[in-house]
Amino acid sequence: MARLQLNKSSLAREAANLRTYQKFLPSLDLKRQQLMAEKAKAQSHIVLMEERVSELVRQVRRDLPMLSNREIDLAGLVTLVDYQLVTENVVGTKLPMVENIIIEKKSYSKIAKPHWVDDVARLLQAMLELRLSMQVAKQRLSLLKIATKTITQRVNLFDKVLIPTAAANIKKIKIYLSDDQMAAVVRSKIAKRKRALK
Repeated sequence: MARLQLNKSSLAREAANLRTYQKFLPSLDLKRQQLMAEKAKAQSHIVLMEERVSELVRQVRRDLPMLSNREIDLAGLVTLVDYQLVTENVVGTKLPMVENIIIEKKSYSKIAKPHWVDDVARLLQAMLELRLSMQVAKQRLSLLKIATKTITQRVNLFDKVLIPTAAANIKKIKIYLSDDQMAAVVRSKIAKRKRALK
């Protein structure tokens, strides 16, 4: 780190730095709070999705015990064809968001397959959509955690390092300049007395 210069221009520079740090700290802290709120919202959204997945599993067990029949081929009944993600800007952080999910149901003979296959197809489609949405939600949460960590580090840098350092530097410079001014006054009085004695 560069040695602190003890002069008026250095005092002005440190004062300007301190004003800048104090000006930006509240906005950084607000951004941190907003990111933390968004992160909490994302976590609760994931919990809700997990509950919906559990509910779907319970519903399948309750309503479709005939799934244990291995003679009926259900492979490829529903397939994920495509999905679109859009980027959402949340407090300066780019987050993915599911815009559209395209799931294709395989056509089958209503006569050759039992009636409950329709329910299986509907539940599988719901599960596929939910699992994809949950995967994207977990990715969002991961990005929000990284952004929150970064902004928290910046807030701590400003709050715990830059502002106290600038304030301490200003104090040192003011003390030095005050002592220097006092010494100049004393020197001038001594010089005045010497001239008066001659």
